[in-house]
Amino acid sequence: WTMQIVTARLQEVGVPHMVWPAMSPDLNPIEHVWDQLKQRLDDRTPPPRDLAELRVALVEEWNALPQNNIMRLVRSMRHHCQAVIAANGGNTHY
Repeated sequence: WTMQIVTARLQEVGVPHMVWPAMSPDLNPIEHVWDQLKQRLDDRTPPPRDLAELRVALVEEWNALPQNNIMRLVRSMRHHCQAVIAANGGNTHY
């Protein structure tokens, strides 16, 4: 329901959009960022012992993520989209 409202509003104000395959991780760059964050948390010595330490560690590691990694993910989206289109919404090598 919410998606229909958002789609209608975007069309109403003339915002172009691309049809997105519903289950395509190929088009979700945040998943790669979560992977990087998880790896950084796994590499911490000592690891967080409780929720309070985990919260502090998450904020520290999030702030320490290299911006060039994130920008590389953003810049790669054109190629990811082209690969998904070429695969008719199917799996790609990404």
